[in-house]
Amino acid sequence: MKIEQIYTGCLAQGAYYIESNGEVAIIDPLREVQPYIDRAEANNASIKYIFETHFHADFVSGHVTLSKQTGAPIVYGPNANPSFDAIIAKDGQEFKLGNVTIIALHTPGHTMESTTYLLKDENGKDYAIFSGDTLFLGDVGRPDLAQKGKELTQEDLAGYLYDSLRTKIMPLADEVIVYPAHGAGSACGKNMMKETVDTLGNQKKMNYALRADMTKEEFIKEVTDGLLPPPQYFPLNVKMNKEGYEDIDEVLERGTRALSPEEFEVAANETGAIVLDVRNPEDFVKGHIPRSIFIGINGGFAPWVGALIKDTKQPILLVCPEGREEETVTRLSRVGFDNTLGYLKGGFEAWSEAGKETDSLVSISAEELKSRMEKEDLPIFDVRKDGEFTASHIETAHFTPLDFLNDHLAEFPEDQTFYVHCAGGYRSVIAASILKSRGIHNLVDVAGGFAAIKNAGIPVTNYVCPSTLK
Repeated sequence: MKIEQIYTGCLAQGAYYIESNGEVAIIDPLREVQPYIDRAEANNASIKYIFETHFHADFVSGHVTLSKQTGAPIVYGPNANPSFDAIIAKDGQEFKLGNVTIIALHTPGHTMESTTYLLKDENGKDYAIFSGDTLFLGDVGRPDLAQKGKELTQEDLAGYLYDSLRTKIMPLADEVIVYPAHGAGSACGKNMMKETVDTLGNQKKMNYALRADMTKEEFIKEVTDGLLPPPQYFPLNVKMNKEGYEDIDEVLERGTRALSPEEFEVAANETGAIVLDVRNPEDFVKGHIPRSIFIGINGGFAPWVGALIKDTKQPILLVCPEGREEETVTRLSRVGFDNTLGYLKGGFEAWSEAGKETDSLVSISAEELKSRMEKEDLPIFDVRKDGEFTASHIETAHFTPLDFLNDHLAEFPEDQTFYVHCAGGYRSVIAASILKSRGIHNLVDVAGGFAAIKNAGIPVTNYVCPSTLK
């Protein structure tokens, strides 16, 4: 028996390759499926099943394409009703894979079709669970993503989740290995560990949601407390996972069209496409196409695209580092942004050399910010997340988190230069690009973010551990 966790850091997502005696199961595959096919062929094995733990909200799974290319059936748990052919497993249904067995355990709560897959080894012993978004390491799946009006509230779902954990998962042996669908950084939970594999026994000791003496009322309160609004692209990804989508090869063919500066400009004007610049923040600061949006490929790229662009059907034109065009289109497709129309051939340099209009961003060091603060009161805007700001911030800073920047546009002064910072410099450049695209140009980026600000000796509030706050 072979189990391989295929972890994608940008999405904080774990897909799984399970092989036994020449037969393979894939659990929660990513959009690009060729690596799974290549793995199986290299081992002289064939893909027999494609298991989906639920209708994912934060990424587009590769189940439809993988099934089409291999003939392997897609398996969902009870209550799933996809638009394509699939096996809808009954609670407790067994699937033979070589010398091992995979059992579908219906664990509703995160969503109503959520299912945990229990793997029994060659000797019939419980070996591991693939828990999807039912059980994370340090947390459980948020119960608000599947609610529909007044018929099913997040409290109802949290109650289902409590029962699922205590009747299906917690009775399993402590040595059972937990393989979750996500880790720290995913918006599907709020308190996940950085580790991606653990034992169930350790989770019973340290996961707040698995306390043995926890009542259902306590569980519902704690699980629903502090939930931020989900990113707006989540329902669009669910729809794609449930109804199907365009083949990844077609998306790549369209998205990797090389466009000259003239063709790029015409395409932008005729289609209403967003110009998405994915270079390094330092390069964007020095020069970029006016009104382009920066979200760097080297940061938390795909989730930020989903959170900030939101509409997966939005046409996109790319400005990429040379050689990373296909990677960029692929990573966009993972979160459902399939309408990439091409990229700027020769990059920003070609645009500039063609005599096209350019823009730049004013950026200063934290030391320079400190010098200016000593001379006058400056409007400073912190675009980090709530927990980061709560932990410590510049004493006079305004809190305008990047996730919800559009809700704070009226707070930025129109007739005074203001300053924007994040933790390290990535998110502040994203924020600055969004503000400039909306005609707000009287801003200055603080390079190096809060880390540089503290090192420069700028007064900040005393540190408070966010986990101690209720």
